Amino acid sequence: MSSVVQFQRKENPETGPASQARETDPHVAPPRAALPPAEQGASEDRRGPFRPQSLIPTRARLQGRVVARMFQGGDAALLVVAGAVAHALGAVGAAGLSVTCTGALTVLLSLSIFRAYGFNRREELAVHLVRLTGAFIVGAGTAFALLLPFIPMATLAQAMAAWAPATFTATYLIHIVWWLCVRRWRASGRLTPNIVVVGATGAAERLIVATLLSREANILGVFDDRAARSPAGIRGVPMLGDTNALLAHRIMPYVDRIVITVPSQARARVGQLIERLAVLPNEVSLLLDGEDAAHEAAAISRIADVPLAHISGAPMDERRVIVKRAQDLLIGLAALTVAAPVMLLVALAIKLDSPGPALFRQRRHGFNNEEIVVWKFRSMRVQAAPQTKVRQTQADDDRVTRVGRFIRKTSLDELPQIFNVLTGEMSLVGPRPHPVGMMTGDIESARLVAEYAHRHRMKPGMTGWAAIHGSRGPVDTPELVKRRVALDVEYIERQSFLLDLYIILMTLPCLLGDRENIR
Repeated sequence: MSSVVQFQRKENPETGPASQARETDPHVAPPRAALPPAEQGASEDRRGPFRPQSLIPTRARLQGRVVARMFQGGDAALLVVAGAVAHALGAVGAAGLSVTCTGALTVLLSLSIFRAYGFNRREELAVHLVRLTGAFIVGAGTAFALLLPFIPMATLAQAMAAWAPATFTATYLIHIVWWLCVRRWRASGRLTPNIVVVGATGAAERLIVATLLSREANILGVFDDRAARSPAGIRGVPMLGDTNALLAHRIMPYVDRIVITVPSQARARVGQLIERLAVLPNEVSLLLDGEDAAHEAAAISRIADVPLAHISGAPMDERRVIVKRAQDLLIGLAALTVAAPVMLLVALAIKLDSPGPALFRQRRHGFNNEEIVVWKFRSMRVQAAPQTKVRQTQADDDRVTRVGRFIRKTSLDELPQIFNVLTGEMSLVGPRPHPVGMMTGDIESARLVAEYAHRHRMKPGMTGWAAIHGSRGPVDTPELVKRRVALDVEYIERQSFLLDLYIILMTLPCLLGDRENIR
C-alpha cells in the first residue's frame, strides 16, 4: 500500500522491489524510462508536463458528449442530403428513397457501434478512416439485407449503386473535418478536461503516468496537506500547496474535476477532505490509494483514458445546458433588438448628466468562480466608482448621480449585461453575479455562508429566483446573505426551461412593485 511517506522514501524508484513490481504488475506505474525525458522529474515550468496553449474557463470549454452528438447530427444531415442528391440524379424512383432513409439509419447506427465518434487521441487519421470504412460497409450491407425482401434485386442494386458512392464520399470527407476539429480543439485546451489531484500518493503517481500516456486529460497540479513530507512534484506535475491553497487557488475556474487520492484506510481523512471540498463548484472524484489493482485500474481508466464521447466536466444535464444556451441566444437577441432604443436614450442621459463614460465595467464572479467583466450603465460619479468595488450601495448614497438613481431603481442600468449573455459569460436567468471581494459589513460575504460557492455551479443571470422573491440590491447583513444564497441554491436545484420563462415573465412586475430594496 502506498502512502505519502512511502512515496517520499523511494530514493531510487528504478531499483529494489518497487522496480520488480513494475515489471510484473501492469497496474503499477511504468518506469521513468518509459516516459519522455522532460516528464520524468520535477518540471521547472510550474504548469508541469501538461501544457495547453492557454487555460480555457470551464464555461467556454467543449463537452465531449455534446461534440459527439453534434458530429452525429452532422453525419445524419449529410447522409440524408447526399442520399437525396444521389436519388435525384439516379432517377431510381421509390427504391432510391427507401435506400436513402434506411441507409442513413443503418450507417449511423453502425458508426456508433464502431465507435467512430470516439476520436481517441492516440488514433491516427488513417486508423479512424479505416474504422469509418468498416462501419459504412456494415451499415450499407445491413440496409441492403433489410430492403431485399421488399424490393427486387436488380432495382435495389441499382439504387444502392447510386447511393453508396455519394454518401460514402461525403461521410469520408466530413470525418476528416471532424478529426481535424478535434485535434485543434485538444491542442488549444478547449476539449481536454483539466484535473487537479489531492494527495501525493502512489495512486496519484499512477494516475499521472496513465494520463501522460493517454493525453486524454491535463493534470495541472497536486495539493497535499502534508506538504513537508511531500515531493516537490510528481512526474513533473508540480505541488501547488495544501487544501487551504486549493480552496482559493486562481487555477480553480479552469478545473473540471478534483481527484482525491488518499490511502484507503484513512477513512476519517477522506471524509474530512470531501466535506471541505464540497463547498467548491468543481466535480470531486475519489481514487483510493491501496485499493486492489483491478479496481484502481478501472478508476484510472475512467478518469484518464476516456474517449471523446465520454469526456465531461462537472456533472450536468447536457440537454438542459444546450436548451438554456439556445434560450439565452434567442431571447437575448430579441431583447437587444427591443431594448436598443432605450439603451441609446439611457446612454445619452448619462453623458448629459455627469462627465464620464456611459458604461461601467466591474469584475464579478461567474460560473465555477471565474472572474468575469460585467457591463452596466454608469450610475455613479467617476471619481467614486473604481473598477474594483467592494463597498455596497446604501440608502441616499452620495456617489449615485441623478440619472443613476432612476436607472438603478428601474434596473435599466443592468441592460448592457445582455452583451454578457450573448458572449456566454452570463445567462438571462441565474444567481446574480456578485462583485469580487464584496463585503458585508467588515466581513467578505463569501465567508458568511458555507454554501456560498454553490451559487457558482451555474452561470450568473441578469435576473433570477432570488430577484423575483425580493432579494435584490445590497446584502449588507449576514441574514440577507444567507437568504440570497438559499434562494440561489433552490433555483439551481429546480432549474428548468419553464421555470426560466416564469422568472423572465415575473421580473418586470416584481421590479415595478419593489419599493423596499435599495438600488
